[in-house]
Amino acid sequence: MPESPSHPPSARAPYMRVLEALTADIKAGVIKPGERIPSESELCERFKVARETARRAVRVLRERGLIVTEWGRGSYVAGEREDDSAE
Repeated sequence: MPESPSHPPSARAPYMRVLEALTADIKAGVIKPGERIPSESELCERFKVARETARRAVRVLRERGLIVTEWGRGSYVAGEREDDSAE
């Protein structure tokens, strides 16, 4: 009978790693309100995940109200954008 590893692999879904990192960046102010979050392709490269995985993390952030997505422009941290406040 094979031995069980002393440290089994994480049971966390891959999108959770992306979600937790982006949430931490937003809450710490690394990405400020109105700033664009990394694109799906940038997230795929940074976290070595599939595009659907990155997309799912972004969708959860949007559902939680942490970001807003503008079609054709990208996703931004919820709050006032600098170019909107200049008007």
